[in-house]
Parts: sequence; C-alpha cells; structure tokens
Amino acid sequence: MTIGQNFNVIGDKFLIHFIENPGMAYGMEFGGDYGKLFLSVFRIIAVIGIGYGLHYMIKHKYNRGFILNVSLIFAGALGNIIDSVFYGVIFSESTPYQTATLFPEGGGYASFLHGKVVDMLYAPLIEGTFPSWVPIWGNDDFLFFRPVFNVADSAITVGVFLILIFQQRYFKEEHVDKSNVNSEIIED
Repeated sequence: MTIGQNFNVIGDKFLIHFIENPGMAYGMEFGGDYGKLFLSVFRIIAVIGIGYGLHYMIKHKYNRGFILNVSLIFAGALGNIIDSVFYGVIFSESTPYQTATLFPEGGGYASFLHGKVVDMLYAPLIEGTFPSWVPIWGNDDFLFFRPVFNVADSAITVGVFLILIFQQRYFKEEHVDKSNVNSEIIED
C-alpha cells in the first residue's frame, strides 16, 4: 500500500488506512533524531521492565486474568518496538505514489532505532458539525474516533482497560489482607 491508501472493510465506518507514525500516540514527536532515539530506548527499557514484572507475576501465581492483561500490554509494546527499531532499516520510504520496498539495495529509510510504526486501522464512527452555540468549537467540523492505530495499540488499550475494569477482582486478596491487618490493629 502507499501512504494514505484506504480499503473499506465495513463501509466507511471501518477502514484499513496505511500511515506511518514517526513518534508516539497521535504522531506526537519531540527532539528530532535524539528524541526518537530516547523514545526507542525508553520503550525497550519499559518492555524489559514489563517482561520482568510478568515473569515475577507468573512465578508468584498472580491472578490469571491480570497476567493475561499484562501479557497483552507486553505484546503490544513489543510489537511497536519491533516496528520502530527495524521497520526503517528493512524498508524503503513509503510515499503517496510508491509502495515501500523490502530490503532495498541502498538500505532502509532510517537507521537502527529510528524507524516509524505502521498504523492501519481507522474507525471514523461519527462525523458532523458542532452547533453554533458550543463555545470555542461552534460550527467546526468534528470526527469521533479520528486516531489511526494498529493491532499492537489495540492490545495495549484492551489490556489497560480490562485491568481498570477488573482491578477489584485481580487484587481481592490484597484487599482482604489489608482489612485483616486493620482489624488486628483495632483489636490490640
């Protein structure tokens, strides 16, 4: 696919839309090449930390649902790292008129740790115009769910969302232990 090319999956409400994200969420960047290097190294350190924490949780028999959700976060973060670390090294630059080439003769478009992350899932659910009486945005166009994302982003989002929803179930034993400690202190 070329940059910006679309394939409709479910009408115009869910599309495969090819873009390359040079930075963080929503394409935010900072610090040029050094910022990208810092971001890539930070991601690698974070994945190592999550991997260590996951190993610890499995070893100490944490709640299986919690381990599964942390595994989703780990897998998504690892997928995005693989993209940003290697994608620029093994592919030529994509343009609106030309698809990227795998293992181009002159090398990729970026050096190690400086690649972009491929995003391709797009779900523009609601389009419209803000009413004129809405402060600041009156009469401006809006699009609900504008971000373009990938499977790795989805895994991270689902993992975090499920941890937030089921946190009481995942940490039930911890709450019971704290309540027992508090009741023992009150009795003494």
